[in-house]
Amino acid sequence: MRKSFLALAVLGVFAGVVHAQSSVTLYGVLDEGLNYNSNAGGHRLYSLTSGGLQASRWGLRGAEDVGGGTKAIFVLENGFDVSTGKLGQGGLMFGRQAYVGLSSGLGTVTLGRQYDSVVDYVGILATGDQWASSMGAHPGDLDNLNNSYRTNNTIKYASANYAGLTFGGTYSLGGVAGNLTSNQIWSLGAGYANGPLTLAVGYLNARTPGANSGSMFGNNTSSTTASTVTTPVYSGFVSANTYQVIAAGGAYTLGAATFGATYSNIRFMNLGAVASLNTKGYTGSATFNDVEINFKYQLTPALLAGAAFNYTKGSDVSESGGATNPGAKYLQGALGVDYFLSKRTDVYVVGIYQKASGTDSTGKSAVAAINTQSASSSDRQAFVRVGIREKF
Repeated sequence: MRKSFLALAVLGVFAGVVHAQSSVTLYGVLDEGLNYNSNAGGHRLYSLTSGGLQASRWGLRGAEDVGGGTKAIFVLENGFDVSTGKLGQGGLMFGRQAYVGLSSGLGTVTLGRQYDSVVDYVGILATGDQWASSMGAHPGDLDNLNNSYRTNNTIKYASANYAGLTFGGTYSLGGVAGNLTSNQIWSLGAGYANGPLTLAVGYLNARTPGANSGSMFGNNTSSTTASTVTTPVYSGFVSANTYQVIAAGGAYTLGAATFGATYSNIRFMNLGAVASLNTKGYTGSATFNDVEINFKYQLTPALLAGAAFNYTKGSDVSESGGATNPGAKYLQGALGVDYFLSKRTDVYVVGIYQKASGTDSTGKSAVAAINTQSASSSDRQAFVRVGIREKF
């Protein structure tokens, strides 16, 4: 009898040890707000929508110590719409993230649906990922700094932190038999954070990004739809063979103030490679250069204010037959205030104004197109959001 009790006690101790070495965390964000759009297709629009400072989500994050300083990790993250209860990312169950991998002192390797390295390293320095909300992202989020598109079938490496230096990369298999490069996506990035200074660079390359539902521009849908891009900023260029982003950013904190900037060069190369998407008969490449300067000030421990200005310039684009699309320009300003009621709950106000000029990717006079919003019928658009965010 004593041996039985002893055995149970020992098993209980080991069970406790195993339990202590494993963890699963439920987490989430609910972000809901009232919006005003001065011109949504020619009309004023008042709406209640989900997702501003962050997209609404819930997720499971787990880790297990498997010995030798190595942990097995996983993340399953679902996006949803608070206003309607429907799934986000086109109806995907875990459309935000879904991956599993191993982590050790040498870094982390994960497999699944994940963020690219431009998002990981440079995206966090843009105001669209901070106080300006997703509506304050660069026009159409054409550089993906606001993470509009994830990468499927991805192998990802993230280094350990070496005195403030981190780096990593991703490779996404295209899944096309007999063609290794078709639909493939790869990225590289690095960041440095030490004291008041933060710097980052990133590179992203996606082949045939609009070709099918597994590609970059079609991976936010559960159907077989190819490109899901609707913004006139670059919807006419999704026939490209290659989508490339080169990005860099930095921030410097001085007391309660932080000054920051980002730059991105975006190229849609070999237009017409996917003939069915080349409705304007474009040839060659379309290039955009985007510059953002931003500022935020911590007025009190609970109150943050920010301002940003963004300039986007598109290049000339050749059309079959010898015509030329002269490209478009977008000027955008944003102001925001965020007040924390507690560590988990904050309320915020964001205002954005955009002006467009030139000719957009559809071959028409460029119209203002604030990210995530219905495009304006004119060259100007103003947007205001009053929201609340709850984290758990």
